[in-house]
Amino acid sequence: MAGEDKRDTDRVAIPAPLYGEVKVYQPMTILDVSNSGAQIETPFALQLDSLLDFRISLGERSVIVKGRIAHCHIGELKEGVILYRTGVEFIETSDHVQSAIEHFVEALKFTQRTPPILDGQIAD
Repeated sequence: MAGEDKRDTDRVAIPAPLYGEVKVYQPMTILDVSNSGAQIETPFALQLDSLLDFRISLGERSVIVKGRIAHCHIGELKEGVILYRTGVEFIETSDHVQSAIEHFVEALKFTQRTPPILDGQIAD
């Protein structure tokens, strides 16, 4: 098995370097969300006006949405790490993704409007 070529097609050497990019998902914290965007926190700065894909967990659902970086600034220093606050504007959302975001936002609004139920006893 050693040395056996398992490729279906031949690779061709490049005479001069070609360059590209790799998309890597990095962890982020979502601080707040609306139907049209979110404020996130990351340990790295994001370039203004860049377009990025974001994987967002909406409770039990997860969606991928394209976003434009509207602003990015240093938020705070926590345990020796700089945390950046970034505003993301959702763009080109599909109907399915937009619907999932809207339902999630409405559910959040509902739970925040509902007063908490406290457990207790009435004293005589």
